[in-house]
Amino acid sequence: MIRSLRLVASVVMLCAAGFCVVGSAQAQASTARAWTDRDRIALGETAMLTVESSVNATPDYAPLLRDFDLGVQSSRQQLEWANGSMRASSQYSVALRPRRAGLLRIPPLRVGAQATPALTLLVTGMADATAPAGIAGRDVFIQSEADDQDPYVQQSVGWVVRLFTAVQAVSGELDQAEPDGASLQRVGNDAQYRRRVGGRDYSVVERHFLLVPERSGELIVPPATFRGRGIGNVFDRLFGDGQVDLQARAAPRILRVRPIPADAPQPWLPLRSLSMRYLETPRALRAGASGSIVVELVADGATASQMPPITLPQVPGMQSFPERAQVDESVVDGRPRIRLTRRFSIVPSQAGELRIEGPRLAWWDVQAARARTASLPTLVVQVAPGEPAAIEPRADPTTGLPASASQAGGALRWWGAAALLLVALALIVMGVRRRHAVGTDTAEAMPERGPGPASSTTAPTPSGPLPPVLPSLPSALQAGDLGDIEHALRAQSPMRGDRWMEALADPAQRDAALLLVRARWAGGDTAAAIDALRAAFAAGVRWRDESSPPALKLAPLYPVDRPTRE
Repeated sequence: MIRSLRLVASVVMLCAAGFCVVGSAQAQASTARAWTDRDRIALGETAMLTVESSVNATPDYAPLLRDFDLGVQSSRQQLEWANGSMRASSQYSVALRPRRAGLLRIPPLRVGAQATPALTLLVTGMADATAPAGIAGRDVFIQSEADDQDPYVQQSVGWVVRLFTAVQAVSGELDQAEPDGASLQRVGNDAQYRRRVGGRDYSVVERHFLLVPERSGELIVPPATFRGRGIGNVFDRLFGDGQVDLQARAAPRILRVRPIPADAPQPWLPLRSLSMRYLETPRALRAGASGSIVVELVADGATASQMPPITLPQVPGMQSFPERAQVDESVVDGRPRIRLTRRFSIVPSQAGELRIEGPRLAWWDVQAARARTASLPTLVVQVAPGEPAAIEPRADPTTGLPASASQAGGALRWWGAAALLLVALALIVMGVRRRHAVGTDTAEAMPERGPGPASSTTAPTPSGPLPPVLPSLPSALQAGDLGDIEHALRAQSPMRGDRWMEALADPAQRDAALLLVRARWAGGDTAAAIDALRAAFAAGVRWRDESSPPALKLAPLYPVDRPTRE
């Protein structure tokens, strides 16, 4: 019987895991995306076009042949687990060499049943750049530059290194040392193209880095270096192995880093651009039932770790349950670009007009050197009376979402659960019958035993239900999800139930915990609670010794004479 129960648990877990993967795959967007490594090139140079989709199918490159010659092609497939779901994708890359100058259109490309959006590429006249001083006629040289010569502290700066070679390189290594007082991280893939410099054709390898200054003042970026071997001329082939040494060193660069302005908004967020929009809003709601608001944020010049969470202001007569944000990071023009999408499940408690203020986010425009605020308009939604037998929505203790939001999976999820239940019941019945048959056969085969000492062999104890997977406190604090933060603290507390706050030894942590509970269940300020929690628990949790009495008895969350809910 016990073995049968374990088998049933394993089957149910495997079916559920496969069900989740299938549901995640079906939930993926049925569109493909495309981008180029550069949006401006000269005639004679090449641009790398990359197409990414959720299907493993080669794009149809035929529409490109009108304005481009196609070069090297490559592909790769990847399977990754991100934000609690499995994501499979395929990337195909092709080198584009324009046939003419002008603003060329890259038409939509078919990828299976999907299609990419149209792109544009600006192609200037044939490039014949003047050779930098001191390198005229050299077989190899390096240029490096930043997209901002006087950035701010903690601003993401695009740093590019270009290696020019007039001979064919067979081996080599391009290095860029990290400067003192800044972090340097390589981003994206190398771009390769040809450029004419000083009347001579060069092959160019372009490499991008993300440079983030950590303090104000003068920042010296060390020069990039290259050491390698290349194909020599005819004399090298006649009197040697045909190869020559190649060496190059870029000139050092100096950036002047500006401090954080006194009138800058906090938290400090230096960007080139920031935009927000609604992807989904409710047209009408019903009291006690949930609706959805989906917000998209696109920031130029920041990584995911730099962005504060998207939040909705607290509204009287409404509860808001945010989901984890979906993050898409990319590199455009050598700088990071992030796209955040977050869904909010909202539950109104009474009928009438509901006004929901849009999210707001203050940031600093590094190009205009001024503070700006991105915001969305206020939503006005009419709420109809609830059903007569409607029950006040309660939060799911495992997901933090209202019960009505958890039931939004559709008929497919219910049919799947019913099928799993039938399989589990069938396996239990088979296990009981087999156990009964084995026990009967054993009893008939064994002779009677007289009184004597009992056998020391005991039946194994069936294992209990698997514990839910709880988020860690640091990840919950970073995501800004109040439900996950409370679950993580409850799981770590030596005191169970509602007494978990009494086990906190730090008064600041107890105050922050009280703000958390008020924000979740008593209409408190969510933003203030998140800020207090991050500050109080930045260095971890301090639990008091169980033998010592609580340092402070917490005030009740709700007053005794609170009004009853209608």
